[in-house]
Parts: sequence; C-alpha cells; structure tokens
Amino acid sequence: MVISGKNTIFAVLFMAKKLIYILTIAFLLNTVVSCNTDKVYESTNSKKKKKVDVTIGKFNKLVKSSDMEAKFIAAVKYFEKEDYTRALTLFEELMSVYRGTTKSEEIHFYYAYCNYNIGDYIVAGYHFRNYVRIFPNGKHTEECAYMNAYCFYLNSPEYSLDQIDTKLAIKEFQRFTNQYPKSDKIKDCNDLLDKLRAKLENKSYENAMLYYNMSDYKASITSFGNHLNDFPDTKHREELNYLIIKSHYLLALNSIESKKQERFKAAVDSYTKFAESFPKSEYLKQAESIYNSALKSLEKYNKQTS
Repeated sequence: MVISGKNTIFAVLFMAKKLIYILTIAFLLNTVVSCNTDKVYESTNSKKKKKVDVTIGKFNKLVKSSDMEAKFIAAVKYFEKEDYTRALTLFEELMSVYRGTTKSEEIHFYYAYCNYNIGDYIVAGYHFRNYVRIFPNGKHTEECAYMNAYCFYLNSPEYSLDQIDTKLAIKEFQRFTNQYPKSDKIKDCNDLLDKLRAKLENKSYENAMLYYNMSDYKASITSFGNHLNDFPDTKHREELNYLIIKSHYLLALNSIESKKQERFKAAVDSYTKFAESFPKSEYLKQAESIYNSALKSLEKYNKQTS
C-alpha cells in the first residue's frame, strides 16, 4: 500500500506526540521516586541526629550535675567502653573532689590511663609518676612505675633526633628493674633497654662519622674514642679502631710542622694496638699501609731532632 505525503506527516506527528507522552510519564515517575528516597534518607538522618543529640545531651547533663557518685560510675563505664575522652573529662573533676579519700587512688589510676589511651604519652607519664609518688604502696604502684618508663619509651624519637626522652626512658627502666627485680615485666624492660641503647649507639656513631667525613680529624678521634668507651660491645668496634689510626695519620699530614712528629707517633701507636686486638681484621692491610707511611715520616722527624 502507498502512503501519501500528507498521511506520512500525520503519522510522524502522531508518533512524536506519543514519544513525548511516554517520556513525560517516565520523568514524573522518576521525580516521585527520587522525592520519596530523599524523604527516607532525611528521615533516617534525622533519627540518627536525634540519637546523637540525646547522647551528647545526656553527657552534658551529667557534667553539670553535682552527683559525684553518678559521675564516678559513669566515668568508669565510659572508660570500659573505650570512650576515653568523656571518661577523662569526668575523672579530671573527680580527682580534685575525691582528693585524700579512698576513691582517689583509683581515680588517679584511671586518669593516667585515659591520657595514655588517647595517645598523650607526656601527660600520661606525668600522671603515672604522680600515682607512684602519692601512693607508694598502692595497688597499682608497680604497674604505674613501669608505665611511666614505657611512656618515655613511646616518646623516644628516631635516633637521628634529640635523644633526651631515650635517656630518660633508660633511666626509668633501670630504676624499675632495681626496685622490682622479681617483676614479670623484667624481660620486657631488658628488651626495651636494648632498643633504646641501640638508638643511642647509632646516634653516637653517626655523630662521630660526621666529624670524620667533614675532615675534622681531631674531633673524630675524640668521638671514636668516646663511642668505644660508651659502647664497648659496639658492632663498629673494629672499624672505628681502624679509623682512629687513619684519623691520626691524616691529622698529622695536615698539621703544622711542630705538631707532625707527635701525631705520626700517635698513628703508629694506634696501629700497634689495632694489630694486637684484630690480627685477622679486614682492615689490617690498609692499616699496615698507613703504619708504614707514618713510620717513615716519623723516622725523618726523629733524625731531624736527634
């Protein structure tokens, strides 16, 4: 069948209107669903907000309350639920209220741990020490003495930084092991002490090497010697004894004439000690080469002075 041009136009217009009608219905349905979804979301959020607001309101009401016993019970519950920030707020007030009473010891203990659990190790350490000072025979004295040292350990930075807290941690762990030699924490203390001393050793070694690498041979000799005295079991013992020989020799080479004889002699003497202590050292050939050069120079100066 042949469709005339006029009929074709009517057919196209009819199909276009039908398509517009379908798209309009789809848009309206989508809008309704979207609105309902938003209402459900808003309703759910509103309920959540109300729940949070009730919790905050309850806590704020408790903070303003004058019922200290209720505050103490709530503070312990918050602590047990690991809500340390709220527990801390309540215990902070209770510390002054119950000072000198039987509850004071437990409040101090909880308060120190609240600070510890929120990661404020400086404040926590202070309050662990405070507990030990105020309650020397308390229920938690041994534990708090250990935690005091442990807080210093946690504050100890990388070995490249200032090591004040590292030294304080060592001091406190040593005090703890002396005071509680039968404590079940002794092994932990010794393990942590090894780590702390390793930091100090690394710091000392790097400082000494810094002087050497800067060609400050006089300072490096002193620093190497100090390191070996402070850390007699250091893994760098052989290396540093060799570098002492080399530093003496290089110092002599760069010295004024009046100082050279004395400093070449120091290089020779250092080699003699080194060869006796490390007869199979990997540095022995290099040390021997330095020794021979220093010895020749020393003989020349000896002839000049004889």
